[in-house]
Amino acid sequence: MTCCRGHSMIRRSYLFVPGDRPDRFEKAWNAGADAVIIDLEDAVAPEKKAEAREALAAWLSPEHRVYVRINGTKTEWFEADIAAVAIAGLAGILLPKAEDAREVETVVKDLPEGATVVPILETALGIWNVRDIAEAPGVERIAFGSIDFQLDAGIDGEDEELLYARSRLVLASRVAGILPPLDGVTTALDNVERLTADVERARRLGFGGKLCIHPRQIETVNRGFLPSEAEIVWARRVLEAVKATEAGAVRLGGEMIDRPVVERAKAVLARVAG
Repeated sequence: MTCCRGHSMIRRSYLFVPGDRPDRFEKAWNAGADAVIIDLEDAVAPEKKAEAREALAAWLSPEHRVYVRINGTKTEWFEADIAAVAIAGLAGILLPKAEDAREVETVVKDLPEGATVVPILETALGIWNVRDIAEAPGVERIAFGSIDFQLDAGIDGEDEELLYARSRLVLASRVAGILPPLDGVTTALDNVERLTADVERARRLGFGGKLCIHPRQIETVNRGFLPSEAEIVWARRVLEAVKATEAGAVRLGGEMIDRPVVERAKAVLARVAG
């Protein structure tokens, strides 16, 4: 993916694990997710924040490169979180309730080399300011905190009701030249059909991955963000047809194949390889 600030791989599944459960860190690391997020925010009660911070700092290493969801910049725990996790092995910070680029700048200045920021947009103001946030230095990609956003915006519904917000994330990410955004969590842990539908909707809208809250969601998410067999067959047929002719546009199965279609076919196969 040469369009995205030098990134060569798009991670699809990001698995949360509570920061106060160090017994689960290794299990999460080996669960098959593309990325692991140790959560110091919502998953940890206030009285356990310090304990979780210490457990994470003791486990984090270059052999365990993980993301960490810290507490937000406006909280009393923010500075201690940054100080504890800004060490070798940190892949990046998930910044909750991000609302402007200055918050990202506050985080980036303290990170070790190579670590990035994934702002989570969970409020109306954050969604409104998404382009500035996406263009802030150090941002790898944007994540959608759909549940908190619904609460903040007073929205009842999770499908077309959130279409505008989701589309803003996708377009801002593209304009900023960063990786496609991550969709929010699916809370229905035992409903594979619902998860599959959520992943399909996110993929069609232009998202590149999804936040997971249980290991059994990983396979569905990873598979869902890959092209289907039908899409792969179509892409190969398109490129074979173009290769066989020097014409600027060709006809294939009743479809006109020109440059945008060819580029879409290449993108499909690139997703398989990546």
